[in-house]
Amino acid sequence: MLFGVGISSCVHAQKVQVEERIDSMEILLGDQCHLYLTVTAKDKSILMIPDFTNSRQLMPGIEVLEQAMVDSVMLDDGWARTTYEYTITSFEPKLHYIAPLSVIVDGKKYVGNKLALKVLDVPVDTTKMEQFFPPKDVQTNPFLLDEWIPLIILYGIASFMAVLGMLSYLLKKSNKPIRISFRIVKRVPAHVKAITAIDELKQERMVASDNQKEYYTRLTDTLRKYLEERFGFSAMEMTTAEIITRLSKEDPMKVAELRELFETADLVKFAKYSTLINENDRNLVSAIDFINSTKTEEVVTEQREETVLTEDEKRKNTSFTVLKYTVYVSVVVAIALLAYILWQVVLLIE
Repeated sequence: MLFGVGISSCVHAQKVQVEERIDSMEILLGDQCHLYLTVTAKDKSILMIPDFTNSRQLMPGIEVLEQAMVDSVMLDDGWARTTYEYTITSFEPKLHYIAPLSVIVDGKKYVGNKLALKVLDVPVDTTKMEQFFPPKDVQTNPFLLDEWIPLIILYGIASFMAVLGMLSYLLKKSNKPIRISFRIVKRVPAHVKAITAIDELKQERMVASDNQKEYYTRLTDTLRKYLEERFGFSAMEMTTAEIITRLSKEDPMKVAELRELFETADLVKFAKYSTLINENDRNLVSAIDFINSTKTEEVVTEQREETVLTEDEKRKNTSFTVLKYTVYVSVVVAIALLAYILWQVVLLIE
């Protein structure tokens, strides 16, 4: 109960107040500081504060540069506190006494408190006047856009070439070329391969083997392969009659022996015909005689065979080559342009 009465007494005892303060008591010659004027009055009161908009002079020796209301706070019981700011300066080095400002509140005059501002002079050593220089003359602008435009364009070209080279390098790295390889192939004449195969039959004693079907199959296959390479027709896919007809121009006796060999082989393979050992020997000798009588004078040779590329592989190799040279040219052009630009920049700066 006592607390409430105290507050009520404080509110009713409140009255109009005018306060002044300055944020700096000392300034250098020509510096600025702020003077704050705070008025506490009823919210609806009519205030008339000092206005230095026209005169610009707070007092002799002190000038007002700006003035504005910076704060307004509502208090209890309809009162308000308003703060005004004055930006001041001085060019007279001495201690200035600032007279209280007057404020009219609802037609009644109220004054603030006294203030003081000390303005300090800037010391100048007059014994060293030669160290002070006058302001420089206005100089022409050394930067001329017309001189730099060509360099800017060249820099753009160099950047483009560098990017082109980088992209070409990445594409080249992911696009490996098809290497052309080769091998050395030993060319063995047809009669040498046939005689070698027949010698293997001898070494395996297939002539006296019970497996006559395998013997005649290997023997006739050897002859068919020889006929394909020697005479150039597909003997592996032809019948005995077709082979004999194709060889009709050769020695009739040798062809007759070959006919007998193939017919015997057909009987053994397809009719389960059984031959004697001397018959097997005779057919083997007939095969060797036919090969020796029809062989050519070829010798074993070595031949280089290279990989044959397809059209797609050729195009891929061509693209790789183009990308490779694009990388080289782009890098060289970019480096040359950048070196030239740097040289020109140095000349312009100098």
